[in-house]
Amino acid sequence: MALAQPEPGGVLQGRIDPRNEPRSGPLRGTLATTACMETLQVGYLHAVAAAAGCSLSQPFPDNGIDWQVSHGAPEHVVDDEVTIKVQLKATYQIAPRPPGPTFAFTLDNEHLVKLARTPVAVHKILVVMLVPREREQWLSAGHDRLDLRHCCYWTNLAGHPVTGRRRTTVRIPTTRIFDDRALCEIMTRVGSGGTP
Repeated sequence: MALAQPEPGGVLQGRIDPRNEPRSGPLRGTLATTACMETLQVGYLHAVAAAAGCSLSQPFPDNGIDWQVSHGAPEHVVDDEVTIKVQLKATYQIAPRPPGPTFAFTLDNEHLVKLARTPVAVHKILVVMLVPREREQWLSAGHDRLDLRHCCYWTNLAGHPVTGRRRTTVRIPTTRIFDDRALCEIMTRVGSGGTP
């Protein structure tokens, strides 16, 4: 039995319409960039939740909040499992490593009202992902890692006023990188009766 050998240059080499310009990378699907950004940030959230030991659920039907994240620990005071709601947003219009203590992000007022409501039974956070403009720069994989680019930042907008007519600009702290440690700290504060 003969084993098939990989074709030099990959399976698609020589089979792409010669009228097209040569590609510098793999043939990517035609799904809209915004839809792909949404999928990427969901993957980021899943990775963070997994590393933090949290479970995820998605409201159905969607009521304006993307995800619920739950964290169980016997050390929690208010309950043995606490939950927060997470609204995800992504943009390629802000460069990585924004300078200064915050960066500006604009929300529809309808979303802001939902995120700013106070008091609440279940706390909410906004998670904003900054992504490269080009999809081929979104991730890289090696034998020892999978890098997603660029970064997610989080904030609690409880009590934030609506200032714009249809949209309001909010400030996202650059010190609040959303990773597994940040999520565990958020859940610890909520589990002790505090805010994110």
